[in-house]
Amino acid sequence: MAGWGLPSPAEIVRAVRDTDYKRLIPALALGTAGGAIFFALELPLPWMLGAMLSTSAAALMGAPIPVPTRLRSVMVVILGIMLGGAFEPSILDNIGRWMTSLAGLSVYIVVSIAAGISYLRWVARYDPVTAYFAATPGGFNEMIMIGGAMGGSERTIALSHSLRVTLVVFTIPFLFRLTADLDQAAQAAATTVAAAGMAPVDWALLTGCIVGAPIAARLNIPAAVLVGPMLLSAGLHLFGLTDARPPAAMIAAAQIIIGTSVGGRFAGLALAQLARAALVGLGLTFVLLTSTVVFALLLNAITGIGIRDLILAYAPGGLAEMSLVALALKGDAAFVSTHHIARIILVVLLAPALFAALRRLGWSDPPKA
Repeated sequence: MAGWGLPSPAEIVRAVRDTDYKRLIPALALGTAGGAIFFALELPLPWMLGAMLSTSAAALMGAPIPVPTRLRSVMVVILGIMLGGAFEPSILDNIGRWMTSLAGLSVYIVVSIAAGISYLRWVARYDPVTAYFAATPGGFNEMIMIGGAMGGSERTIALSHSLRVTLVVFTIPFLFRLTADLDQAAQAAATTVAAAGMAPVDWALLTGCIVGAPIAARLNIPAAVLVGPMLLSAGLHLFGLTDARPPAAMIAAAQIIIGTSVGGRFAGLALAQLARAALVGLGLTFVLLTSTVVFALLLNAITGIGIRDLILAYAPGGLAEMSLVALALKGDAAFVSTHHIARIILVVLLAPALFAALRRLGWSDPPKA
């Protein structure tokens, strides 16, 4: 079991025993309260954005907000299963348009990296290494580790990516709310599935998709915890073996836990450091989202794919976060998640090689101590 990435019973017991519940439970309660407030105010994507805002604010005020890594992994598995339900047989009719959009994604990545680097180098005055890995939209952990190994500032790179994801996930739902008059009832209707309406065989099939996570990890597939279950769930839905999806309460729980984990990333950060980083992050987010909108408009004209789906697919947010946004805003979650998976794979594979090539050409040298 452990050889396939599955935890042993002893590891599960150890994980349960070692969890700091005195910090985790209040953090999740705070995230839930923030989500409930956003829900009551009828704000878009309430459970995730409310949890993000409340826990981020608490973390910046010194509260010990932990990142619930294990719980996040569990919820990302559930999210993967849920996303697989968006893969319906009808998507095969649009595969040609998907291919065009995926091809455009590689161009978008190069353009957005170039635009982001230019902004971070000449406006924010970052050193070349830090600017490169902070501007590259994807592979959060990989960019931090590789950027640090290449001589960049790991903390600055990590903060840049955290702010990018947070700002993008906050910005897009509100923009769509303003431009498309989204309402909370419509969002809820798009994701509500009663647990009582799922047959035992549906529960068994969807639960079985969990094994996709260790299999994908064994195959070294990026974002294995999400991609593996999603692929198995997609197969079940494409072949008509089930049309079930996880219940709405589980979706809300996933939003709260993922939102809390994003907020926890700001724990221990000095306000002075955040103030400058936030200004830089706002500028970088504007640059990247401008590139996103331009490419969305171009590809809409070429392929006829809806602008909303293209913006969600190209937006430089996190895979799990943007997939939840797509579900909540009634977007094509299969299309959006496929593009974000492709973006992560392209970035993880190509960004280090491109940086090495640029360094050989004399573009960058490690910063002086």
